[in-house]
Amino acid sequence: MSRLARAGQRELVLYRTAADAPADAFLKHEHIGGEFYLVLKGKITDETGEYEKGDIVFLDARSVHTPRALGETIVLVFWPAGVRIVE
Repeated sequence: MSRLARAGQRELVLYRTAADAPADAFLKHEHIGGEFYLVLKGKITDETGEYEKGDIVFLDARSVHTPRALGETIVLVFWPAGVRIVE
């Protein structure tokens, strides 16, 4: 993960996942104020569906998910109010 910008609880991050990354490379987490992400390369799957290059995804505030990268993946993520890891 590369943090591109942070202001208070807001964060803009870039995730790069190698093709051979383990399935649990992303942790289950809650979006305090929602999450927006843009798939720049590869595919991401989670409890809500499968998303490919060019897809823009919005997850509601307080939503929880466990994303999985399918192959080499690059995703630009914006958290308007932070994120919290859950077990």
